[in-house]
Amino acid sequence: MRLTRPDTDVHHDRAGLACVRSFGTLRLRGRRLPVVLVPGLGAPGYLLSTADRCARWGPARVLDVPGYGDPPGPACAATLGPLADTVARWLAEVAPGPVVLAGHSTGAQVALHAAVRRPDRVASLVLLAPTFPPRLRRTGPLVRAFARTAVHESPGVLPAVLPSYLKAGPRRLASCVRSAQSDAPERLMPSVRCPVTVVVGEHDALSPPHWAHQLASLAGRGQVVLVPGAHSFPHTAPGRTAAVLERAGAGLP
Repeated sequence: MRLTRPDTDVHHDRAGLACVRSFGTLRLRGRRLPVVLVPGLGAPGYLLSTADRCARWGPARVLDVPGYGDPPGPACAATLGPLADTVARWLAEVAPGPVVLAGHSTGAQVALHAAVRRPDRVASLVLLAPTFPPRLRRTGPLVRAFARTAVHESPGVLPAVLPSYLKAGPRRLASCVRSAQSDAPERLMPSVRCPVTVVVGEHDALSPPHWAHQLASLAGRGQVVLVPGAHSFPHTAPGRTAAVLERAGAGLP
């Protein structure tokens, strides 16, 4: 699994006791703030095209956490706390300075916790389709929201996530979802010190616009960006997603 540009590679970096695999540019230093992407449900493949677009203007990495497909084994458990701890350690020990930290879906929850843990390492936080609004913290409403969203998704996203899902297995995936459902991002948002951009797809029932506005309103400096598509818009619209990340890194609305 590689990014498509010639100046990209696969990395293994020590973060505390874990060894975290990432995909992206060879160097994290540059004139632009690095972009660090955290995938949802531990499936990095669908974010590679967004990272590829980001790499055209600056350093970019996709963190493979928990690392289902990493030959040395997962870097951490597939639950919110260990994932956030691992990302925070990676930011502290691997990133050369502040970054644009972006997470998608359950990865947005991980990124939010990591930003609170290491505020010195996050210059801008971007939450891409963050999960879960309060009503989706129960199984029935979540299943119905997934069904409403799925009809708007591109079939092309399946090959990008299926290998990771198969390696994870249903038990670990369910554990990750349950952990994310028990989280309350709205309680953590007021603790974020940096600017926050919440990006949601117009057909996404898993992360609807009203939820994005609620989260952004709780941040000290928050804004909402509505994009075409559904939950997997970083895969279907990587250029548009990378443009949002670029503006976040430049401090632009």
